Amino acid sequence: MGESEHPARALVLVVEDEAVIRMDLAESLGDAGFDVIEVANAHDAVAVLAVEPRVAIVVTDIEMPGSMDGWDLARLIRDRWPPVHIIAVSGRQVPQFGDMPDESQFFAKPYDINRLVKAARAYLS
Repeated sequence: MGESEHPARALVLVVEDEAVIRMDLAESLGDAGFDVIEVANAHDAVAVLAVEPRVAIVVTDIEMPGSMDGWDLARLIRDRWPPVHIIAVSGRQVPQFGDMPDESQFFAKPYDINRLVKAARAYLS
């Protein structure tokens, strides 16, 4: 099988302001077979989405510094990049009606990384 015949790995964008959590999540997703890009806030996530068409899934924290939180990011993704799947995580907030776009998922921190990876894989099947 030639190089071009290998299937591309799905690309996950991890948006998390806490560096240790971001790195751990990125490492776990990478170990699970995903390509990963890490950013620390929603504005950087939008910049990546604008130039990287391979992003299939965004895993975003809800509470982040800056003028855009994870709820705002999720709605913007649904409006601008509808094929991108969204997984939101938070240790303090839970989604209320209308916070999250349809077909997105929420995990409360601390979450089971294996369940999150399974949810990400399910989006791609």
